[in-house]
Amino acid sequence: MVARVTAAMLIDPSSDLPRPFLDVTASALGRPWRERCGDPGLQALAVTMTQAYGLPDLLARVLVGRGVRPAEADAYLAPRLRDLMPDPSVLVDMEAAVERLAYAVRARETVAIFGDYDVDGASSAALLADYLRALGVPVRIHIPDRITEGYGPNVGAVTTLREEGAGLLVCVDCGTAGHEPLAAAAALGLDVIVLDHHGAPEELPQTRALVNPNRLDDLSGLGHLCAAGVVFMTLVALARRLRRDGVFATSAEPRLTDFLDLVALATVADVVPLTGLNRAFVVQGLAVMRGRGRPGLAALLDAAGLSEPPEAWHLGFLVGPRINAGGRIGDAGLGARLLTTADPMEARRIADELDRLNRERQAIEAQAVAEAEAEMDAHLTRDPDRPVLIAASPEWHPGIVGLIAARLKERFGRPAFAFAVKPDGSAVGSGRSVVGADLGGAVRSAVEAGLAVKGGGHAMAAGVTLPPGGLAAFGESLTHDLVETVGRARAAEALLIDGTVSAGGATAELVRLIQRAGPFGQGAPEPVMALPRHRIVDAGIVGNGHVRARLVSGDGQAVGAIAFRAAQGPLGVALLGGIGRSFHVAGTLSCDRWRGAERAQVRICDVAPCG
Repeated sequence: MVARVTAAMLIDPSSDLPRPFLDVTASALGRPWRERCGDPGLQALAVTMTQAYGLPDLLARVLVGRGVRPAEADAYLAPRLRDLMPDPSVLVDMEAAVERLAYAVRARETVAIFGDYDVDGASSAALLADYLRALGVPVRIHIPDRITEGYGPNVGAVTTLREEGAGLLVCVDCGTAGHEPLAAAAALGLDVIVLDHHGAPEELPQTRALVNPNRLDDLSGLGHLCAAGVVFMTLVALARRLRRDGVFATSAEPRLTDFLDLVALATVADVVPLTGLNRAFVVQGLAVMRGRGRPGLAALLDAAGLSEPPEAWHLGFLVGPRINAGGRIGDAGLGARLLTTADPMEARRIADELDRLNRERQAIEAQAVAEAEAEMDAHLTRDPDRPVLIAASPEWHPGIVGLIAARLKERFGRPAFAFAVKPDGSAVGSGRSVVGADLGGAVRSAVEAGLAVKGGGHAMAAGVTLPPGGLAAFGESLTHDLVETVGRARAAEALLIDGTVSAGGATAELVRLIQRAGPFGQGAPEPVMALPRHRIVDAGIVGNGHVRARLVSGDGQAVGAIAFRAAQGPLGVALLGGIGRSFHVAGTLSCDRWRGAERAQVRICDVAPCG
């Protein structure tokens, strides 16, 4: 059963901070636990939400803990695009972009789409291509090779696209900092539109239109969109323009809601905040995806072994990594081809290839991560307060450095960069950050200072190319820019608990109640439940370094649990060495479906010994 913890139990009068939840001051992962809604004001809001709107207590606390106020509860639980979609014209350059795209539609002009090699890039390219093709517009998609071309437009590819007959070049999920290649495109007679969301420099490249809510002069407040979200808003504006011009009087109008599966996939996989408009994109996009109308996504769900209706976390952990695998270690164009094909047989072939590449990527990643973690353990032994981690090796594949950085960030709780070093000493790297530390801004500062050849990104993730011998200077620049914000973020670090539950109370019904507040992701974290004083009766390593365990409460009820990728870390050590002992366990709840039956499972994120 779910237990209520009151403010009186939590507030320590001798401290400005709430008393640690369950008195956990240092868990297995070295952090205190605190109640997310421990503040009396937040608890009062949850009570109001329960009394005024009839919501269950736990659901009300989950909503309040994610910034939802009582009057907003109904709209939050059932977000609708028509309520949350702003006029696309609020984005700078939107009208110019639509004007040029509308001309391409009327003239049946060949449009070249240049995308990034990740999920957002592939989804954005597929979204725009499918819409234009539905209107009879010839389209060419180019996704650059990560190793031979690198990120963003390049002169060679632009030249080839022009030679193949393109009159308009649309860069999606890239191009905001592409000064040289976009100037070359203009010189070749190509009009250029950029639809992007990455952080923008003060000086923008030469384009017909550059639509990016994160450009410095854009006041739309839509900087939380991924590139596919920007493309979707552009298509909304384009459809409005074409409707006004009478184009649909003689041809069928594509139904834009049918494309929301792509927007949902990109929104989750690119780890942008799942708030406001993004939340509506994901909720309605998942509904479209469950209809399995897109052969490529249906085939990829099958290849991933997903038999249940897809949820948001499936997109981030099952679908996204497989699409990314093509861009990391294989053919970068596989993802876009998968998402645009109408042939189920071709979709199955591409999905199987991406699944194979993903398994190969996992093996390469595991070895590299082990090397990087060992290197960082040694560094932090000498300098435990180091604010930013930088790992590099000539042996690492450039396609997996972002994954290495993500694992280092998870393991050590601070921003991390991983680099693949080339024979000439230059390096290509990718970084991941913690909340409160703007990694993309720090990288742009390094580029402007001449310490990096090129680079960019957003607050939580960034990429960069360094000149030969440039690692040390780049590391010093990052440390200088981020030391204060990382220090504040680490000082405030705590695991936030949404409520308590016992093994017997962890049921499929409770999971469904919590999921009403979903989807969860960046900006709307999945609720964390504490299971106080549960005994570990069994624990063992399964799969790729996961730890599976069984937890038993004081009344003898049991629940299954798993800690992903924990075997070699302190969490795994605590679980594997704690058989027969009691712990406070923290984790998220999910449903494990087997042969038609549902049962709750705990995804463990931390444990602490009982006092």
